[in-house]
Amino acid sequence: MKQEEQSMQISIICFSLTGYTTAVKLEEGLRKAGSNVLLFKKSRYLEDSITESTGEWTGSHFDADDGIIFVGACGIAVRSIAPYVTSKKSDPAVVVIDECGKFVISLLSGHLGGANELALEAAELLGAVPVVTTATDLHDQFAVDVFAKKNHCEIFNMKAAKEVSAALLAGKSVGFYSEFPYVGKLPEGLQECILEGNCLPEIGVAVTIHSSCRPFASTVQIIPDVVTLGMGCRKNKEADVIIEEASACLEDADIYRQAVEKLTSISIKKKETGLVELAEKWQIPFVTFEENELKDAEGEFTPSEFVKTITGVNNVCERSAVLGAEQGRLIKKKTGRNGVTTALALRNWEVHFE
Repeated sequence: MKQEEQSMQISIICFSLTGYTTAVKLEEGLRKAGSNVLLFKKSRYLEDSITESTGEWTGSHFDADDGIIFVGACGIAVRSIAPYVTSKKSDPAVVVIDECGKFVISLLSGHLGGANELALEAAELLGAVPVVTTATDLHDQFAVDVFAKKNHCEIFNMKAAKEVSAALLAGKSVGFYSEFPYVGKLPEGLQECILEGNCLPEIGVAVTIHSSCRPFASTVQIIPDVVTLGMGCRKNKEADVIIEEASACLEDADIYRQAVEKLTSISIKKKETGLVELAEKWQIPFVTFEENELKDAEGEFTPSEFVKTITGVNNVCERSAVLGAEQGRLIKKKTGRNGVTTALALRNWEVHFE
């Protein structure tokens, strides 16, 4: 299942008539580009001005929006966002534009939040000068957080990610190891490592689904969501047991939960409470397949006559996992325990360098 780019939810706030003119032009441009945009005003001289304080307004939009654009003084933006800033992995993109639309500043979450890209887009729409201060962008260097975002991956060990940037900016080599093939040219400064232990760099990036994959002394792990968890269970099986067995399955296979993109089973289980709760808890889709679809799955599967008498097909967890992984390959065969069966399949996927 390929992940599609979703349109950004952006809120713009302005503080003067001149700023409103700039904000309207920006709103129209961003909408045409596909973003969902809301425009707010905070001034006694503008109709329909918000009544809440700018700080309160910011608080209500900080978690809800992908991006916030302040059309006004930089100080207003800084004071407004200060109480809500927590982590570069979760903070929204924050951009500041002067009211005349001359400069566009990427203020917060330049990489992971997308503020740098948003600032460049806004500057192009307004004919303004973009101001981006992240060092890797200034020196046109590989940025591990941008790389992870563009490949729809999670980052583990942000401390090491900072070390990667520092090493590249200092002109040192950074190792690159991947369990998956890659497309494109390896960025300057990265040294490919085929096997663990054959690399000179102490700092490196590992694209992996395995928690134990740490080929460098300081390793940034980039986790793609490419694994399907196939499950079967007895009718009305307790949710806590199902969740426990799902976790045990991943632990046995040394696979990160963040690598799991979906949960699968047979259609007669689509309303099975425990499976539904697992999908909700892990925030992944729960996909079910009909009996005839499972029978058409390609591969060798562990047969069970008992399962066949109940479901009409001799294996649910392995077959549904393979189908969910778009005819990928099994990486963990069926395990049955406590009235629950589990299996894992890996979707074909590749790393992309631009």
